[in-house]
Formats: sequence, structure tokens, C-alpha cells
Amino acid sequence: MRRAAAFLLLPLSMAAGACSSGGGGGGDPFRRCATCHTIAAGGRNAVGPNLHDVFGRKAGTAPGFSYSPAMRASGLTWDEATLDRFLTNPQTTVPGTRMAFAGIADPAQRREVIAYLKKGGGGR
Repeated sequence: MRRAAAFLLLPLSMAAGACSSGGGGGGDPFRRCATCHTIAAGGRNAVGPNLHDVFGRKAGTAPGFSYSPAMRASGLTWDEATLDRFLTNPQTTVPGTRMAFAGIADPAQRREVIAYLKKGGGGR
């Protein structure tokens, strides 16, 4: 039983560190999110949905991804302000989201990720 619980928690702990760890300063801003997301046009969904062309998309609508009921019912549309709020603390912005990470506390790092997403991600 303990092994099964550890197996289930491993992806959550990886995701928690992936987008909340340090970074910034000219590197690849998406690398911390790439643990769970892809961003290439026509790319596959992974643990999280593909984020290509996320700007202007209604939350919970990426084709083929199984969103939480909370995300589908959030009424959010992804823009700079909404992404900034969500990336600061996903669970506060969308209580019940399945996105398992604590958020990005540093505003400069959030801006880098948002700017990268806004450009479409460079075909990753």
C-alpha cells in the first residue's frame, strides 16, 4: 500500500517543484512547466494540457484533455492578468483544479512564462 501511495504522489511532487522552482534570468522560461505540459502546435497533451495558443482560450477547453470539473466551470479566459493570477496560486484561483504545483512567487518569473506562452512557445 505504501508503494502505491508513493507511486501516485511522485508525479504530484515533480509537478510541484517543476513550476515553482527557481529559474529566470534568460533561460528557457517554459522548462519548469515542460514536466507536465507541451506547447508545440498540434502537440500532445501530457499530465497537463498542451498550451499552444493558450491566449484567448477559454479555460478547460483544450481538445482531448480531461480537465477537473472546477477548471471546466471556472469561466476563465486565458490572458496576461488571468495567467498571472493563476500562476501565482492555481488552487486559490481555481479551487479544485488538478494542477498540482504551489505557484510561481516571483513576479518576474511569471512574466517570463506568460510572455513565452503569449508568443506561442516557439514551436516546442
